[in-house]
Amino acid sequence: MADLPQKAFGWAATDICGILSPFHFSRRENGADDVTIKILYCGICHSDLHTAKNEWGFTKYPVVPGHEIVGLVTKTGTNVEKFKVGDRVGVGVLVGSCRTCDICQQDLENYCRKVIFTYNSTDKDGTRTYGGYSDIIVVDQHFVLRFPDNLPSDAGAPLLCAGITVYSPMKYYGMTESGKHLGVAGLGGLGHVAVKLGKAFGLKVTVISTSPKKEAEAINKLDADAFLVSTDPVQLKAAMGTMDFIIDTIAAVHPLAPLLDLLKMNGKLVTVGLPDKPLELPIFPLVLGRKLVGGSDIGGVKETQEMLDFCAKHGITADIELIQMDYINTALERVSRSDVRYRFVIDVGSSLASLE
Repeated sequence: MADLPQKAFGWAATDICGILSPFHFSRRENGADDVTIKILYCGICHSDLHTAKNEWGFTKYPVVPGHEIVGLVTKTGTNVEKFKVGDRVGVGVLVGSCRTCDICQQDLENYCRKVIFTYNSTDKDGTRTYGGYSDIIVVDQHFVLRFPDNLPSDAGAPLLCAGITVYSPMKYYGMTESGKHLGVAGLGGLGHVAVKLGKAFGLKVTVISTSPKKEAEAINKLDADAFLVSTDPVQLKAAMGTMDFIIDTIAAVHPLAPLLDLLKMNGKLVTVGLPDKPLELPIFPLVLGRKLVGGSDIGGVKETQEMLDFCAKHGITADIELIQMDYINTALERVSRSDVRYRFVIDVGSSLASLE
């Protein structure tokens, strides 16, 4: 591990047990195009848990997770004009790409073959990237986001992954037409934000969940129009062929056939959850209803900024449980049980200094 100039402190997982512990490391000096950020808050994404436990098979230990970062600029390079010291900014899932390929030229850096992720990736200088469960981060200015004034730092942080993960496919697949019917499968960190975005776009929103106990919250708190228990055959039959779109946020292995049956002709099922095993896709419902199954992975820098501005305009934030860093292992264990309404956010700024 290279010894870089800026000393940093965070919490890291060191093996597949996924338990995080205090970790001293270093980050590169602020370059001409870089912004150094003091991290104030970092959301906990299910991807953090998958990576900490190497459930996707490509974790390089030690790993410092965290890609829903909000903080304050403490240093800027000589080429940086967009940000100044003291600005509140965000950093999402990616911190680099080639910037020259056709994909990057379309502002879709997240799909670049040379994308550099905020953690568990190799940076341009050959060093490891470490994420937001830490006190500071150094990021190329192109991948730093302006955080709108009226968006709270803590409840706004999860938008940098959960928000853009549902906003991008809603825009690309046309799930923004007022009056259309959107199903949201899974009411977790992604799903609850999808409900809020759907309502802001003027859609009729139905939450699809295995958990009947979430109905009151979906309807009364999140303002969903309807609730469907996906294990209830009577409810499923009554709702067949009623939805224009379904955004599938479920991270566990689950059947797609019941969701496809809910779609109208020409309906679209877009999956953004990342189960660790393949899903079974029945072809007959697709062919007989001219239906589409698609996928989507976060968004580029330009679209992520657009999403933040949209959420600020419409008062959309994540519903969060704010925690201290020393609660992180308990929080990750609760994430594995879906025991959070609906996103943990670490109060990095106030908790790390006392733990160092």
